[in-house]
Amino acid sequence: MSNLDRAPVPSVCGGRGFVVAEPVRELLSPRRVQLGESTEVRRLLPNLGRRMIGAWAFVDHYGPDDIADEPGMQVPPHPHMGLQTVSWLHKGEVLHRDSTGSLQTIRPRELGLMTSGRAISHSEESPRPHARFLHGAQLWVALPDAHRHTDPRFEHHADLPTVTAPGLTATVMLGDLDGSASPGTTYTPLVGADLALTAGADVRLPLERDFEYGVLAMSGEVHVDGVPVLPGSMLYLGCGRSELPLRAASDAGIMLLGGEPFDEELIMWWNFVARSQDEITQAREEWMTGARFGEVKGYDGGPLPAPELPTVPLKPRGRSFTVGDAR
Repeated sequence: MSNLDRAPVPSVCGGRGFVVAEPVRELLSPRRVQLGESTEVRRLLPNLGRRMIGAWAFVDHYGPDDIADEPGMQVPPHPHMGLQTVSWLHKGEVLHRDSTGSLQTIRPRELGLMTSGRAISHSEESPRPHARFLHGAQLWVALPDAHRHTDPRFEHHADLPTVTAPGLTATVMLGDLDGSASPGTTYTPLVGADLALTAGADVRLPLERDFEYGVLAMSGEVHVDGVPVLPGSMLYLGCGRSELPLRAASDAGIMLLGGEPFDEELIMWWNFVARSQDEITQAREEWMTGARFGEVKGYDGGPLPAPELPTVPLKPRGRSFTVGDAR
């Protein structure tokens, strides 16, 4: 998914300087962003005060939206580099096309995982015809320096492992949870899991003490370590936890995101993750001139033009906002 903000502010993130090394309960409120003609998203990462959770660098939550008489998601071809995109649905379908020739419809609780590597472009749209409701999340994972120039590729995994307990079914999207490992390719130690809880569930989920974690609430009423987390918000949990108490007051859906703190400092601007301003400038120019990022075939419409670059210098410097970074 693209960041369709036409005046994006660079996000400077990475490095361990701002990692909370102990358990915390930091509630993150979303910023509302219009995505295309009929889809509004709630942006949780990057957030004021919190840039990343492990290698997870971007999180949008959208829906549930009634798109019966609407075009639904319509994101024209746009570029990515230095990251992986994760498409995750609770309701509806998304049709993915990319410059490697991939064409895939992604359905609820199926993993659509695109590794941009050095360069890729893709589009996302609601199929025609499409289901009445659209509800899901779009997430980005930053690639470490050793792998950020890898060949681009797309993976689709419809059969994912699950972890179960009374009142809980956890689908492992990426990484490993309680001994169950996703088939999706990862480049840093991390986990992404979709948790479905039934009303009255009271469980403790095993965690890795060296990971930092966050929980995105998708639906229902759930208390995470005693904190009520409403749909469309996220609770940052810090590090140092061996388990996570969860209690559902109703049927509920949440996403658990975690990983080892991301060591490297980086810059994220528009749809690019890089290490310097020169890399961002070059990527923008190559997208606008039709070089490097390939062509998305079959989308009914032209590619998305890049916004203008900011006039201030872009420098990587840690994981949290500093004065002047607020967007």
